[in-house]
Amino acid sequence: MARFHGVVGYGATVEQRPGVWVDEIIERPYFGDVIQNAFKQENVEKINQDLGVNNSISIVADAYANEHVSAIRYVQWAGALWEVASVTVQRPRLILRLGGVYNGPTPEA
Repeated sequence: MARFHGVVGYGATVEQRPGVWVDEIIERPYFGDVIQNAFKQENVEKINQDLGVNNSISIVADAYANEHVSAIRYVQWAGALWEVASVTVQRPRLILRLGGVYNGPTPEA
């Protein structure tokens, strides 16, 4: 089993100005294990196929992760940001199942 060290991105919806809501992203570092490591190609009629993963990453959750589990948006792993497709709570760990490449908002540089 491979080790994992990377950041997890959490999104909080905030009102930027009246009637305009945006995701404010907060990144936090975590340690854990890569439980499953498998890449896949999406078979759709496109010129460039989408790359996805069927990976599961188990992180040791802190109080922040346990309180904001529904706000998890992405995981930084293998040099890219990956969408979190689902989260399973197995205290004291969270099992993050990854999907495709994340193209949403990130924290300001």
